[in-house]
Amino acid sequence: MHIHILGICGTFMGGIAVLAKQAGHRVTGCDANVYPPMSTQLEAQGIELIEGYSAEQTKLNPDIYVIGNVVSRGNPLMEDVLNQGLPYISGPQWLAENVLQGKWVLAVAGTHGKTTTSSMLAWILEYAGLAPGFLIGGVPENFGISARLPQVPPLMVRQTHHERNKEGVARPELVEGSPFFVIEADEYDTAFFDKRSKFVHYRPRTAVLNNLEFDHADIFEDLAAIEKQFHHLVRTVPQQGLVVVNGKEASLQAVIDQGCWTPVEKFGTDADWQSDNAQGDGAFDVYYKGKLQGHVAWSLLGEHNRMNALASIAAARHAGVAVEVSIAALTEFKNVKRRMEMRGIVNNITVYDDFAHHPTAISTTVAGLRNKIGKARILAVLEPRSNTMKLGVMKSALPASLAEADLVFCYGANLGWDATAALAPIKHKANVYEDLNIMVAAIAQAAKPGDYVLAMSNGGFGGVHQKILDALRVKFHIE
Repeated sequence: MHIHILGICGTFMGGIAVLAKQAGHRVTGCDANVYPPMSTQLEAQGIELIEGYSAEQTKLNPDIYVIGNVVSRGNPLMEDVLNQGLPYISGPQWLAENVLQGKWVLAVAGTHGKTTTSSMLAWILEYAGLAPGFLIGGVPENFGISARLPQVPPLMVRQTHHERNKEGVARPELVEGSPFFVIEADEYDTAFFDKRSKFVHYRPRTAVLNNLEFDHADIFEDLAAIEKQFHHLVRTVPQQGLVVVNGKEASLQAVIDQGCWTPVEKFGTDADWQSDNAQGDGAFDVYYKGKLQGHVAWSLLGEHNRMNALASIAAARHAGVAVEVSIAALTEFKNVKRRMEMRGIVNNITVYDDFAHHPTAISTTVAGLRNKIGKARILAVLEPRSNTMKLGVMKSALPASLAEADLVFCYGANLGWDATAALAPIKHKANVYEDLNIMVAAIAQAAKPGDYVLAMSNGGFGGVHQKILDALRVKFHIE
């Protein structure tokens, strides 16, 4: 079958392309904005990419068009598809019908941490020999690719959906092939013709609700509207499934209070799963129902990553992975590209890249770096790029989220609000730039040996990381 994907360079649709290619389909696609890591991943998979949405692409005559939610009415290719009555489907529905049907789906939802937690969970299952499929909104370093079909080793251990031991954990049986599929479950809308959240298509047996704050202001009116969509997800989890919930989040308790027909395990303070004895290097102890389970020795920093780990351990246990195996797997977890990813060091100035784009994520990212480096200077470089940020809904929370940074450089081009005014409470250390190259020059001028430059955006940010590194090499006369 020939599949043509509209919006193929989005992290989700790019993952769909990879899965379809692995399944033996001919895959082509188009997009208007192309940047790594998805563009390079598509090239490596041998997927043909067309720039733009010209109506002429209907001459490719694919069997079906798979439509990303970036595509709206007025798109010339989409209009021609509609006018000709050609077959089309949303990405989530195609995934549900062609990949997820009959699988034990482990879905990770939440405002923050979906990508990291999904990556942890997929790696734990892989480490345990369960060879899961996965679709993740980033590139996990342990796998080097954002999506793959379930693997089929000659013989493996899986868990039956029906037979459980006294603790509620599934009993093992020997079968061929992997039934498991881990998916990052996004609450964003499915497509212009299907305004439900993507995750309602996935029908998980194990669902992780990591956290829940107001976001996606272009889609949802308020927090209650998002809670309603999360409850739609909860409604799809079977009685023999499991819902893993962040016990610290009142908004998630509000979701569960709307009705839950599935066992619930909580992680966090006063919950089933807890962490304790956190070390400065990131290591911590894991407790289940008050009993010590083991010690996670890794380099990831911050409470948010400990919470992500607890969620992944709980979800993996539901799939039959012993806690000690999960803990061992996490010691070898390599995180995700663009999650505190070091991009380079010039003259003892370290440049990091991070996906943070919501004030809460920005705050935890900066705090995590601060915990790691102590009193060294942090130069925070921010692009408010998400639809919610562009609308200015979160602008009042930005100053507090950047409190632990020593200097702040904000790229304020194409915003519908005054970034200088929003950052006025921290104007002594913050500057806003409309020109990316001028901002890069200012960062290079301000940076000193021993500093840490932390660039945060959910997009390509104009290649700012490499531009900063290049500018630093020029400044210090380094070839």
